[in-house]
Amino acid sequence: MVCRILILGGGFAGLYAARNIQRLMGRNVDIEIVNRENYFVFQPLLPEVAGGAISAVNAVSPLRFLTKGISMRKAEIDSIDPTSQTVTVFQGVQRRPTILNYDHLIIALGSGSDLSRTPGLHEHAFTMKTLSDAQSLRAHIIERLEHADVTRLPEVKKGALTFTVIGGGFSGIETVGEIKELIDRSLRYYPNIKKSEIRVVVLEFADRILNEMPESLAKYAQKNLTRRGIEIQLGVGVSGCTGTQLVTTADEIIDTRTIVATIGNSPSSAVSKMPLTFQHGRILVGRDFRVHGHQNIWSIGDCALIPMKEDASHRDDFAPPTAQFAVQEAKQIASNIKAAIGRQPLEAFKYTSKGSLASLGAGRGVAEIFGIKLTGRTAWLLWRVYYLAFLPGMQTRISVLWNWLMDWFSSRSVVQINSEKQHGVRDVLYRAGDRIYETGARADGFYTIVSGSVRITGIDENTGKETSRVLGVGEHFGERLLKGATRRIATAVAVDDTKVLGLTRDEFLKLAEGLPFFHDYFENHLEASGLGQVPVLSDDKH
Repeated sequence: MVCRILILGGGFAGLYAARNIQRLMGRNVDIEIVNRENYFVFQPLLPEVAGGAISAVNAVSPLRFLTKGISMRKAEIDSIDPTSQTVTVFQGVQRRPTILNYDHLIIALGSGSDLSRTPGLHEHAFTMKTLSDAQSLRAHIIERLEHADVTRLPEVKKGALTFTVIGGGFSGIETVGEIKELIDRSLRYYPNIKKSEIRVVVLEFADRILNEMPESLAKYAQKNLTRRGIEIQLGVGVSGCTGTQLVTTADEIIDTRTIVATIGNSPSSAVSKMPLTFQHGRILVGRDFRVHGHQNIWSIGDCALIPMKEDASHRDDFAPPTAQFAVQEAKQIASNIKAAIGRQPLEAFKYTSKGSLASLGAGRGVAEIFGIKLTGRTAWLLWRVYYLAFLPGMQTRISVLWNWLMDWFSSRSVVQINSEKQHGVRDVLYRAGDRIYETGARADGFYTIVSGSVRITGIDENTGKETSRVLGVGEHFGERLLKGATRRIATAVAVDDTKVLGLTRDEFLKLAEGLPFFHDYFENHLEASGLGQVPVLSDDKH
């Protein structure tokens, strides 16, 4: 009887596990991968996508192309039931629930980001987990350069040209290196921006960057980045942020419109709901990858807490969430599942390190290979050669190599194909004294106060005198937007540290059309305030 193996997740761990199981067991198993997207993301290249060194399409490969002979299902994972050995997923346009059976289940869903512990970080920081994250960050950086080149307000220009990266690990350092290279190579197209006006900051709470690498290489990396104009603050974290400022644990207020957070790894929402044993937010497994308390449920990759030795307790005793580890875990889990099916003893995971590499951007890097330490251009070239060989599929390798060659001989493009995403209903945080909008500004949002208070100051149309009122929790402002106004007639300033819920005009009108009680409330409110009725959503908006 064919054994059915269900793999949740199509990242490094899930993809390589499927391929290794297929290689070892062939037609004796029925393998299916369930993944939210139909492509595999090569995450080490995301910083290069953000920096424009390669195009977004070259950092991904279609899973169906990489999994010949392996079933692939694009679906959203809802829950697992270990008793009935089933997984429930939502698939298709109508998101119908579908139940999948398994004999062995591998959970390789990676990790997400939880920035909720720091006020404002979740609402205002970019992350570097997905392809869309990298694309959005690149578009945002170009937008900041475009704005800085034309603004006449010095404080706005200062904030637009300040870029902050939180976290000094591999992801943070590689991201900041690529960001700086994108900015430096783009300034030739922005005549009103001086290089001296650019400020790029890395905040790392530890006493050094790149903790995963030898200290000598970390020192070289810091020296190289500093020489390129990147400011590295060690022993410094973030206490809070808004859309225009970041406050460090050293009490420095940084005016910035760009915050990139490479910290806060957490299990995905699908994983956190599973009826399994967790420790430190990750699925607790044995050294053989079996989930604690289960014989046929396994977990590898970022979502699993994998001990590297018996009685593991220290952070270094567990496998770190890196691609190199995930690939070796995938190879070992294939052997262990084959052994489990054949009722043979399982082997404990042992990691054989080939070294570590990091790109610093601008043709420089650091590397340790089999104990040999390399820096500069040699390390950078080695980084590229290694990851080029690591890429799954010859077509992808050729495409990435071609991008790299073109990047070397040509300038970085500042085409903003993927424009900044228009935020829908969103939470926005403001510090006391922050200006939310000013008289004459474009009216593009309606706000409800969640916490704090806001002062609205304007000119009375009848008397010509200045009027002022303070709004509190539960009150709202910006109502003129709802009747089609394009300019603000008042200035809104946060009195205290304030959180507001923002809606665009179209979002509000859709709610008013679909919820009669919502429509009636605001119709009465607008009539009482003399602003007229709630407009009807036009047909071209449906």
